[in-house]
Amino acid sequence: MASVKEKSKSSPAAAKTTHPKERYLYWYESMVLQRKFEEKAGQLYGQQKIRGFCHLYIGQEACSSGSYSALTKDDKWITAYRDHGIPLALGSDPKAIMAELFGKQTGSSKGKGGSMHIFDKSVNFVGGHGIVGGQIPVGAGLAFAEKYNKTTNLCITFMGDGAVRQGSFHETLNMAMTWKLPVIFVVENNGYAMGTSVSRTSNVTDLYTLGEAYDMPSEPVDAMDVEAVHEAVSRAAERARKGDGPTFLEFRTYRYRGHSMSDPQKYRTKDELEQYKQRDPIENVRATILEKKIATEDELAAIDQKIRGIVEESVKFAEESPYPSPDEAFKDVYMQKDYPFITE
Repeated sequence: MASVKEKSKSSPAAAKTTHPKERYLYWYESMVLQRKFEEKAGQLYGQQKIRGFCHLYIGQEACSSGSYSALTKDDKWITAYRDHGIPLALGSDPKAIMAELFGKQTGSSKGKGGSMHIFDKSVNFVGGHGIVGGQIPVGAGLAFAEKYNKTTNLCITFMGDGAVRQGSFHETLNMAMTWKLPVIFVVENNGYAMGTSVSRTSNVTDLYTLGEAYDMPSEPVDAMDVEAVHEAVSRAAERARKGDGPTFLEFRTYRYRGHSMSDPQKYRTKDELEQYKQRDPIENVRATILEKKIATEDELAAIDQKIRGIVEESVKFAEESPYPSPDEAFKDVYMQKDYPFITE
């Protein structure tokens, strides 16, 4: 695991860009929603109201919020199984996301996907995917469709740091660069693939340099800084929309909780965790908002209170929603009714 000092070396942009106040307020509200939602999900998991696998996004909120503000509503999004934060940043209904965690009929995937397989077509979120690296070629396929249909849209494809050791990652980067697909590949490098540090499993620890093997524009990004994320994704989106092809971004971030709720976290020290918390993306934006007099302490407190109400409402909705009926298992399944090779 790289030190905090080493991992903070990122993005080539030397000077800070000036952002409008509405963007700062979006970042703050979006990241607080993700944080409070995930903290509540962790509590509910402990109460066994949420079951199965559960991977929390706490600490990584700048990755989703900073990317969203740099893209358009028509762009496509796909990620791995740490997938609660992105749809919340995109504007999915928190009630539907919480209901999905509960496995309820009113969930975004009708209770069939649970924590790892959240989808929301209404915000162009093409899902969380449970197979490590499985979403990477799908993301390139989504970008291929946009190019084929001659749109100016792109697909942003997220993955964890463990996924860059998959063969599909390298095959996809090669093909995407060859065909100049409008895709932004993002590795959310939180330092650990489950409980194993990057340095123990990869000779290359500056993961962004992997893209350079395919002549792909690549750069590291301090993803504890939502402004840096926005600016890096903006540059990548501009290239994609001009027809210059993909970009590979290494978001250097950190998760405050374990890989999943069953992770005892014995592979890292409390000091390391506390060092990263000193660079918390929400607190950084909060400080900027107060410094620039975009909002007052009372106004931010009102936002916090509103978010707490939204999260509590989502829990109430999920608890009161019904479970899917048994016949729901046979719906939404792709099947050719006249398939000739089935015998009774």
